[in-house]
Amino acid sequence: MSILEEAAVFEQAKMSNMSTSDRVVASREAKRLILAINEIYKKNRDAELMETMKRLTEKKRKIEKRLKGKPTV
Repeated sequence: MSILEEAAVFEQAKMSNMSTSDRVVASREAKRLILAINEIYKKNRDAELMETMKRLTEKKRKIEKRLKGKPTV
């Protein structure tokens, strides 16, 4: 499976009812996909690749926000 296909599958995956360890794994997978797509992007500067990276980054941020939890004062 190519990186772009993996990214599409990751984007379509449901992120509800995940355990903490599942969120950690998902965050690492998102990071791996983003970095792999970035290597391809550096070579050909395709705007579609940049949009894919932006969508993956947004999903990764949502996962990480949930991992960190609410700040305590």
